[in-house]
Amino acid sequence: MSLTRREICSLIPALVVAGTAAPVFAAQDDPLPSATFAFESLPVQDLEHAQVRKIMKGRLATGEHIEVHETTLSPNGYPHSPHHHLHSEMWLIREGTVELTINGIGHRVGPGGLGFVHSNEEHGIKNVGAGPATYYVVAIGSGADTQ
Repeated sequence: MSLTRREICSLIPALVVAGTAAPVFAAQDDPLPSATFAFESLPVQDLEHAQVRKIMKGRLATGEHIEVHETTLSPNGYPHSPHHHLHSEMWLIREGTVELTINGIGHRVGPGGLGFVHSNEEHGIKNVGAGPATYYVVAIGSGADTQ
């Protein structure tokens, strides 16, 4: 039996209800399904400068593209050099202290703080605290689900 990508993605809600550990991703033309996520079961990817836990990626029913992940940086760690792109990004800091640089200006943000940068503004983030810094990224807009 051969399944199309659309048919496989239509099974995702049932898998989530069944307790799968996988993050939710939708096929390119399909909106993301309603779902819940068992955080402790989401896989963690070790990168050169960070640990990343992918949570969801796809298109909302209203058409916007979205990508959500959690990143943990060790002291003085950063995920990549400052950059810019078409989509907007929001960071919600869970623990630690980061410096969010927006167009060359640094802003310190601690637990519970939020940073936002809109489309095409140069930005970067770095852990400036003594311990790990963990934050959630919500990227919304064109290209957010292709990163």
